[in-house]
Parts: sequence; structure tokens; C-alpha cells
Amino acid sequence: MPAHATGSGTISFGLVSIPVKLYTAAASQSVSFNLLHAKCGSRIKLQNFCPVCNEVVDRAALVRGYEFAKDQYVRVADEELKSLEGEASKVIDIAEFVPLTSVDPIYFEKTYYLGPDKGGEKAYRLLADAMGSHGRVALAKFVMRGKESLVLIRPAQGGLMLHTMYFADEVRSFGEIEKGESAKIKEGELQLALQLIDGLSSDTFSPEKYRDEYRERVLELVNQKVEGKEVSAAGPQVQRAQVIDLMEALKQSLARRAAAPPAAPAAAAEKKPLAKAKRPEPVPAKKAQAGKK
Repeated sequence: MPAHATGSGTISFGLVSIPVKLYTAAASQSVSFNLLHAKCGSRIKLQNFCPVCNEVVDRAALVRGYEFAKDQYVRVADEELKSLEGEASKVIDIAEFVPLTSVDPIYFEKTYYLGPDKGGEKAYRLLADAMGSHGRVALAKFVMRGKESLVLIRPAQGGLMLHTMYFADEVRSFGEIEKGESAKIKEGELQLALQLIDGLSSDTFSPEKYRDEYRERVLELVNQKVEGKEVSAAGPQVQRAQVIDLMEALKQSLARRAAAPPAAPAAAAEKKPLAKAKRPEPVPAKKAQAGKK
């Protein structure tokens, strides 16, 4: 199925304008469930309930409220929020170019692929090649769904990617987290740790080597239930040794690593993903938030 654009925009820097289309780059494949009534197996419906009036409230009777103090709210109308939205613009206005290494990944939020829109092929290609040759990425402002977003555009895989980013005041300071600065590391411990890291190191990241094994087990469970099989589900058992002597733990890790057989090539290690279970009624297949009450 061909990729479907979720939006469009225009990259602008200097006097250059590049019409582009946005495509979703990734989506979670986590397994989700609907909530059913255990008595009859029917899917339940969630309602908005007011505990003060002791009644179910229709959506039309709901208003937004911001809690400025404990159990104290100020009401804000949808029209008021609408008036504060950024001007409806599709311009992705580049403010500056910086090295990618200067941007901490903690600021990345969501990723989109950018493809050239009609008439923008040459300018798109020029920007992608120039940024790739210069080793720079672009920081820009972009109004998405009425809200101003900070975005980063970078050359990748022969094209351009756009990352929406958190603003600085949205990222908590790491300084409030204790990091074990008082612990004393011995030189021998550091050397053993470096050897262990070297033994587990690869030159490139190969995402295909990693699978969501929990999701595969869940889908296998669902498949077996749909087929009417009796299932006795159990997760993998992992023995975890209690670490008492750090130096000894590092030595044992290195010894275990040396005795382990060579890793299989990535292609051979790949496992064919389970097909999503076909459902006979009344087993639901629509996605809903797991654990939603």
C-alpha cells in the first residue's frame, strides 16, 4: 500500500521555498485490548459521570477547566483557546543550522518523513544534499494543528526527516536526580567494565535484531484462544543473581561472554512475526486502551 501523506507544508530558508508532504514515520505496534463485561462478553461503554450531581453528563454539557489550585478550576472556552492558536500557516521557517551531535535526543518527540510536493523536487534534493554534505540539521518553527511546534529537519536515508521536539521548559532537569556521585570506582573495576563493553560492542545499530517478544507471546496466546485451545500462559523465567562483589560480577560476565557461542547473523535471527488473530464474534479486534477503566 503506498504511503499516505498526513499533511503538507513549505520549508522556508532565505528566499528558498520547498513544498513538502509529511508522512508518519513510525507507529506503536503494542497489543491493546477492549474491556468486556465478564458476565456476557459485551464491550462496555465509558460514560462521563459527575459525582456531585450523581448523574451521567452528556459530552455537550462538558467544559474545559484548568486546575490552578487543589480542586479549584478556572473555566476556559473552546473559542478562547481557538483565538490563541497560531496563524494557520504551513510554512516551516528554518531559524538556524546546527550539528546533529549538539542536539540531545531527549528533545525528540515524534518523527515524520518529508517528501517533496509537486514542483519541489529539485529544491528538496538540493537541501537534502547540501545539509548532508555540510553535516548540519535545521531547527525551525512549525504550526501544527494550531499549536506552535519546535521541529528539527535532518538529512537521512537519501531524504529529509522532520522531528517534532519538546521545548526546553518541557524537559525536566536531570540535576534533580541522584546519580551515585558519592560511589568510588576502582581502576580495576573500570578496566573490566571497559572490556565487557568492548566485547558487546558493534559498529552499527541493527534494529532488525531486536523484537518485541512480549507482543509475540501475547499474539500467540490470542491465536491459540481463537482456535479454541486450552492455554497455560507463562512468561520466560530469568534467574537474577544477587550482585555482592562488583569486581567478581564483572569477571563472571566476561567469562560467560567468552564461553558463549558466536551470535547468529541478523538475517538468520529474524523471526517471522505472528499474524494478527482472525476473530470470530464476539472476540473484538478494534483497538482500545489496555487497562482503561
